[in-house]
Amino acid sequence: MFAIIGMVAVVGCVIGSYVAMGGKLAVLNQPFEVVIIFGSGISAFIISNPIRVVKAAFGKLAAVFKGPKYKKDDYLELLTMQYQVFKLMKQKGALALEAHVENPHDSTLFAEFPKFHHDHHATEFFCDYVRLLTLGSDNPHEISDLMDQELDLHHQDDHAISHALTNMAESFPALGIVAAVLGVIKTMGSISEPPEVLGGLIAGALVGTFLGILLCYGWFAPLASAAKQLMEDEASYFTCMKAGLIAHLQGYAPQVSVEFARKAVAHHNRPTFAELEEACGNLPAPQ
Repeated sequence: MFAIIGMVAVVGCVIGSYVAMGGKLAVLNQPFEVVIIFGSGISAFIISNPIRVVKAAFGKLAAVFKGPKYKKDDYLELLTMQYQVFKLMKQKGALALEAHVENPHDSTLFAEFPKFHHDHHATEFFCDYVRLLTLGSDNPHEISDLMDQELDLHHQDDHAISHALTNMAESFPALGIVAAVLGVIKTMGSISEPPEVLGGLIAGALVGTFLGILLCYGWFAPLASAAKQLMEDEASYFTCMKAGLIAHLQGYAPQVSVEFARKAVAHHNRPTFAELEEACGNLPAPQ
């Protein structure tokens, strides 16, 4: 919602000021300039990136308009899920979770936490490391290093998406110059026309430069920045799971392990200690 408001505000400020200065809107109506700049920019973006990055980038742009994937309530749910899992492992041992991690989507334990349960990447990440515990891997340093490697791979994927979106945004001013040059070529082909006609043709050519700069700095560079911040926020969800699991491996009680995890959450999404304590206290006995 805020992204849409910002984009409308950018256009409103630019076009509104132009009209207030006495500019004519009809001059800005250059649809083929838009095709040259926007169409070529998207096409170059597709050429320069593998299809997985292209799909993921468009998905992240769509996510900017939807807002953050994880909110405070989702982190509270994640923390209570970890508490329930750690409590069960303390009471019955890691093998009690074997059936749950082998088939998490049918797990009655994870079904109590719907946001986590329906998040394929999150459940896969968490269950993979709990499965290692059931297999006897209990060295916190080794598990931590392995988690860091996986999170680094996620970070590299996110960086590729962010880099691709930024490059696309930065291509629009240059393509705007291309559109302007083509407009000048068209004008030179009509050099024998009267001044009032030439003036319109020159103005139309300059619209290309204007559109390229506006698309870059008014829309797509801010959208690329917002997508980058969104991906960084999403990474915090996985860091929270890592902190809780490593604390559990070091032998802490479930209450202490989830406190380690809570501290790994960014301030704007972090539940208070009292909120987490109350939520954990309301959980049913782990099965």
